[in-house]
Amino acid sequence: MKEETKSLYLAITAAVLIIFGVNHFFPAQKTYNSTSEEVAETPKVSDLNTDIDVIQDNVLPAQEIIALEDNIIVENSDIKGSIRVKGARFDYISLSKYKQTLEESSENIELLQPAKTSTPYFAEFGWLSTSADIKVPTSETVWKVIGDKLTPETPITLTWDNKQGLKFIKTISLDENYLFNITQTVENNTKNPVVLYPYGLISRKVDMKKQKRSVVHEGFSGVINGSLEEIKFNELDEKETENFETKGGWFGFSDRYWFTAIVLDNSAASNVKISHNSNDVFQTDYRGPAITIATGSASTNSIRFYTGAKEIKLLDKYADNNKIEKFDLAVDFGWYYFLTKPFFYILTFLYNIIGNMGWAILLFAAFLRLAMLPIANASYESMTKMKKMQPKVMLLQEMYKNDKMRLQQETMELYRKEKINPAAGCLPLFIQIPVFFSLYKVLNIAIEIRHAPFIGWIKDLSAPDPLTISVWSHIPLPSLLDIGIWPILMGFTMWFQQKLNPTPTNKDQARMFAIMPLIFTLMLGQFASGLVIYWTLSNVLSIMQQKFIMKKHGVK
Repeated sequence: MKEETKSLYLAITAAVLIIFGVNHFFPAQKTYNSTSEEVAETPKVSDLNTDIDVIQDNVLPAQEIIALEDNIIVENSDIKGSIRVKGARFDYISLSKYKQTLEESSENIELLQPAKTSTPYFAEFGWLSTSADIKVPTSETVWKVIGDKLTPETPITLTWDNKQGLKFIKTISLDENYLFNITQTVENNTKNPVVLYPYGLISRKVDMKKQKRSVVHEGFSGVINGSLEEIKFNELDEKETENFETKGGWFGFSDRYWFTAIVLDNSAASNVKISHNSNDVFQTDYRGPAITIATGSASTNSIRFYTGAKEIKLLDKYADNNKIEKFDLAVDFGWYYFLTKPFFYILTFLYNIIGNMGWAILLFAAFLRLAMLPIANASYESMTKMKKMQPKVMLLQEMYKNDKMRLQQETMELYRKEKINPAAGCLPLFIQIPVFFSLYKVLNIAIEIRHAPFIGWIKDLSAPDPLTISVWSHIPLPSLLDIGIWPILMGFTMWFQQKLNPTPTNKDQARMFAIMPLIFTLMLGQFASGLVIYWTLSNVLSIMQQKFIMKKHGVK
């Protein structure tokens, strides 16, 4: 054997002896999370609890289900509910200030629901591991509770020992409104460091048959990397999963007046996901960055959970005091955010003075009309001059009835000589369109207007006028023809206002303008009565203003 070959074999043998010797006498510290790309996954919808996948026909009410389980009572001035001891699941929250209907006997709004109800809706928070050897808390874990009741004055603590040297501790606190703070601590008493991932999820079953087209967003909503992300329930395919990477922000499920949200740590990067299964159970969750817990030490993670009403002033307060980025965007302000939100604050300011939201809307309409007075005056001046020129226009129509091009030229020349701008009459309408849509949004999204009464039969300014013409009830006509008194008044004022304007020279345009009051009456009949009341008063004020200008110019 050559000398070089002997040296190679001796080197290989020595290397093997050294490796085995080092591993025997100096064992490497074991970790349960390798440095590979393996990452812990949040529980899937189907893994959480079979109760939410197959809903039985005969389900119990939420409170009866809660009575059969061990629960921690949750209560403050705004909410009442419970946290299930098994799984430490937030699974029942009712809103103390809000009823389901206007009836005195109506139940409070129930936002979160246990898994065995027909519409389960709950949240969970915990830890994930990539190793099957580590036992972490699950939805079946029974926690030990320290404390009797969760209130703003009395937080509670939950503990659980996995019998492997890891102790899990949850401390849950609640403020005066809707915000929970969950602090999770893991004590590592093993001989090895442990790597875990914090996570949280919100799961809910959605009745897709009730999901109709609406101007208010309902579905996933969140601020991801500083931008608002919205996905409606019917936009997410069954096999589709949406993933986001974000630092800070918040996410959850949004309804018209209520929402739930997990508020993320502003200093840590998280993965946010939304998915759903074939039973229309939707889940949105997050997984935080890996946390290494050294031997003999403890690590802590904090997360916040909001479950309650979309009270705009409260959301602004949370955004400022709790550093929750763009938390007010949980409310669907729409395209005209710069108008919608100020309109809301103006209305609430007037409401605080008057004490009735209906009168506040009318006063708002008056102030808005006052602000637009210079523009409206210029418009009505132009329309009054056009009405005064109507006989001359009709004469031109007779002279050039067979030459439309010449008629248009002569008519425009007449307007030029009289210094009349035909387009000026449209200016207030163009200005009023964004105002109309902004106010429409306010009346549809602001919970402060929900169930707000006016006078007479209007008990809810956010709902359509309930006093419809009774003749329709005997005829099988579509609900579009269920027109209330206020929409009819609005249509009449719109028709009367048209009579003050000059008749369009084009017959097709004239016919279109003639049926506009009817179209708006039918359309606004299904809108919030508060909006119809605003539009009616706005029309009345416009009529008064236009009549004054017509009298000033001697036009009948």
